[in-house]
Formats: sequence, structure tokens, C-alpha cells
Amino acid sequence: MKKIAVLTSGGDAPGMNACIRAVVRTALHNKLQIFGIKRGYQGAIEGDFIKMKSAMVSNIIQLGGTILQSERSKEFRTKEGRLKAYEQLKSKGIDGLVVIGGDGTFTGAQVFMKEFRDIDIVGCPGTIDNDLYGTDFTIGYDTAINTAMEAIDKIKDTANAHNRLFVVEVMGRDAGYIALRTAIATGAESVLIPESKTDYPLLFKTLKKNLKKKKRSGIIIVAEGDESGGAFQVAKEVGSHFKDYEIRVTILGHIQRGGRPTCMERVNASRMGRGAVEALVDGTSGVMIGIVHNKISYTPFEHAIKYTRSINPILLDMVNVLS
Repeated sequence: MKKIAVLTSGGDAPGMNACIRAVVRTALHNKLQIFGIKRGYQGAIEGDFIKMKSAMVSNIIQLGGTILQSERSKEFRTKEGRLKAYEQLKSKGIDGLVVIGGDGTFTGAQVFMKEFRDIDIVGCPGTIDNDLYGTDFTIGYDTAINTAMEAIDKIKDTANAHNRLFVVEVMGRDAGYIALRTAIATGAESVLIPESKTDYPLLFKTLKKNLKKKKRSGIIIVAEGDESGGAFQVAKEVGSHFKDYEIRVTILGHIQRGGRPTCMERVNASRMGRGAVEALVDGTSGVMIGIVHNKISYTPFEHAIKYTRSINPILLDMVNVLS
């Protein structure tokens, strides 16, 4: 193997730049030529390649987003689109590829590898949702929960000042990991997530208990994908049962994807980026690089995509016990 490339695909996540930096410098350390592909798989189709040098990844480890940019490519979902990407890669002599993204990215990589077996692909898990099997933490998750926590801490200040109940919606269309961790960290009264049935009776019981304690401020955290229908619907349900609460809704939205990655994020992303290049050099392909129990692990794409990480019921119960 003499030439490899790296791309970021799907939703951006803090720490992607740290991972890119590690991929580039590990490749150069191993005497490999390294190309950056702009705009994910769409850039691969269009031949939007940049030959990377060490200086090009200087001073990016602390930046959110991705210097290679990201895009969801409808064209790559077609056989014709994947053939174009293959021809572009081969025209540059590239025989190894590092893809940084989530399950959609790995699904595309898996299909591509079945069609074109002479290009090895290794993935790094880049998604704030932390919903990929085969790693304790995905790139972006630690920063996202810290961003959400800091925002909710500020909301609690105004909630307490005005005796208001805030319903805060965080990201998590299919997974409640961000909601659950931030609920524990901020002392929320309740958390509603996609993995569990919305339990309004339990929520109402908690709020009644707080009212008896003369507590009229508080925080309810809702993952955007919860079956309840989102923060505004939850606020409507609560308001119809509790006239004593002054209720406000805050949707944190895409601020959870941005910002400077945490120290843990930068270190984990760097470890994964280095591990991805070393895997390619060793002839390993078709796997996602993860960190499990603080050790680099390899998980086949099909497992990372197929299996889901289950929510720890103890953490969910903690919210109720500690509220």
C-alpha cells in the first residue's frame, strides 16, 4: 500500500478534525501518500481530491466541524455513482480509504467494498449520537454532551430565578444517549428518550412530588426522536395537567454539533485516526476502529451497522431516583 485517502461523511461531529490530523500524520509517518477527499462520497465521485501535507493539518485539532467538509451523497447510493468514485480513486492510485462518519457512511463503505475488492476501507465512528456498536464513545459524543450540559446549566439559572419549568429538547433522533447523560449531569426532573416508552404518569408523579416540596422550577429533557412528539408536545401535555407551572421550551439544536472538542474527544479521535491507518498498513479492511475499555478494537462494518448499543437501565433509573 502506497497511497490512501480520508473523507468525512454524514453529519459533522466535533473531533473529526483531530481524527483527520491523526490519519494524515500517521500516513506520512508510514511513508504513505495521503489524499483528502472533500465533501465525502460526493467528492469521491467528482474527484475532489487534495494531496495532504503535514502542515495542512496544523492547528486544526481544536476546531469543530471538518476541514474536508461533509455531504450526504444520493449519487453514491447508485451503482453508477459508486463506479465513478472507484474510477476516481484508481486514477490517483489510491488503494486504501479511511471514512469518518456514522452508520450511513459505513453502509456505503460496505456496499462499495463488495463491488470493488481492490480498495481497502477502514472506518472511524464520527457521530454525536454515540449509537454505533463496537466503541464506548463515538467521535463527537463527549463534546456534544458537554455542550448540552453547559447550556442546560444556564437554563437552570433562569428557571430558578423565575420559578419556571423548562422542557429542553436535545439531539437524538434514534438514540437517547445525549439526553440521558445530560439529564443525570444537570439534575433534571425527568428524561424522555426513544429507547423507552414515554411514561407520563411517572413524569406527573415526579412533578406532583416537587410541587409538594414547594418546588416550581425544574428541567425536563427530551430527545428529539422520543415518541412523545418533541419538547413542544411534552410542554403541552404537562401544561394541561399542571396549571401552577410556568412552562418554557428550549430546543438546543445544532449547537450540539459545533464547538471546540473536549480533551477526551481530541485524544480518542487521534487514537482512532492512527489506528485506522495502522489497520490499513497491516492489511485489515472492512472494519470500524473503536475504543472499548480504553483499548483499540476492530468491529466489522456489518456488525457496527446491524447491532445497536442498548441503553443502560441503571442510568435511566438514576434520573428518577435522584430527581
